[in-house]
Amino acid sequence: MKEKILHLSLYLLVSIVIINSATAWGEEGQKASLGERFHAETSLTWSGALADLLRAKPKLPSLYKDYPGTKKISLPKPDYRGMVLEDVIKKRRSVREYSSRPLELYQVSQILFAAQGLTGSLHGRPVRAAPSAGALYPFEVYVIVNNVENLQKGIYHYSIINHALELIKPGDFRNDITSAGLKQEMLGDAGVTIVLTAIFDRTRHKYGERGIRYVYMESGHISQNIFLQAVSLGLGSVSVGAFLDKKINNLIGIDGQKEAAIYLHSVGRI
Repeated sequence: MKEKILHLSLYLLVSIVIINSATAWGEEGQKASLGERFHAETSLTWSGALADLLRAKPKLPSLYKDYPGTKKISLPKPDYRGMVLEDVIKKRRSVREYSSRPLELYQVSQILFAAQGLTGSLHGRPVRAAPSAGALYPFEVYVIVNNVENLQKGIYHYSIINHALELIKPGDFRNDITSAGLKQEMLGDAGVTIVLTAIFDRTRHKYGERGIRYVYMESGHISQNIFLQAVSLGLGSVSVGAFLDKKINNLIGIDGQKEAAIYLHSVGRI
């Protein structure tokens, strides 16, 4: 019996090598681009699913990141009641120009809650405002505060479990975020620019390399929540995918590998 399992394992591993070799080439022998290879090599197949059972997966990191010893700002309870959902969806637009009026803290609170706030529990586990594959929630939320009433400028981490902000870098980072965002001025003009980062191993722990696809899908869920909540609050917002990854990662203070910036989202008064 053990020999049969060993032979099956070897067969699957050889199949993986052959499949991976084949996916490195596109049509008519042309070498596939990096994007094409990513799509092909994370495609879901029965052979791939069986092989994934034999492949080592990373340990599950903590589902909540925190910054001990930092200044913590409790956020107002997220109990805002706004527009009818259908009206919000109809009105949603990407807004890139903001007034100089500051955001209020309750608005920031509501935006962060819509992004990743705890909304209850399922089977004894906390669940968040946006859907996540396997309820593994790979995302962390950082807030670059440019213009918020009674809130110090700086880079903050959203403590999901406490619904609070943790100040990790005080200072004015408007020029830094604009530069890292390819000179897109709204990133520095907004009241806040939200940086969504992913800790990939939270999802890869269960889903392997396919899980990386799920991470990118999830960033869209979160961003849409931010969009809709901003409209309901009478604010403008826009999501941004064009940025210099290394600059953003360095600005936040993450390694760009185990945890990396995936998406930006600015929110401001209009």
